Amino acid sequence: MTSANSTQPSIQYPQYPPQTLKRAEQAMRCAPFRLNMFIAMISQSVSLTSIVGNSGVQHQYTMKPLSELTVENELLWLIQVGLLRREVDGQGLTDSFRVTPLGRQLIQKWQDRGDHTGYAPTLRDRLYNSLNRWLRLPI
Repeated sequence: MTSANSTQPSIQYPQYPPQTLKRAEQAMRCAPFRLNMFIAMISQSVSLTSIVGNSGVQHQYTMKPLSELTVENELLWLIQVGLLRREVDGQGLTDSFRVTPLGRQLIQKWQDRGDHTGYAPTLRDRLYNSLNRWLRLPI
């Protein structure tokens, strides 16, 4: 299905409740990851080791080196919010991650706006994201 003004097919995303979209976008903005990491996760799985430390900075996934514990905690939160999923192989879970349809929808929204760095989180975003993480509110 193509629109008259574009040669790219339009993607039909699942309909998410507005609260889910808001929570996911806040989590994505507050995460210490750059949009490049999420874009990479659309086409391939990204391993934990490629995000940790200087490797994350070199791949332009993070602004500064992050510890393995920090990266894993942040990725697990993004899984709970519904932005990411852990990659599975024939032997079970791996240390790699991919974007979910919800994540694709938000990434597409940012790319359509021409914003390749994401939006800086506001103080309100950080407060609500912290509260959601602490309370672990259901999606």
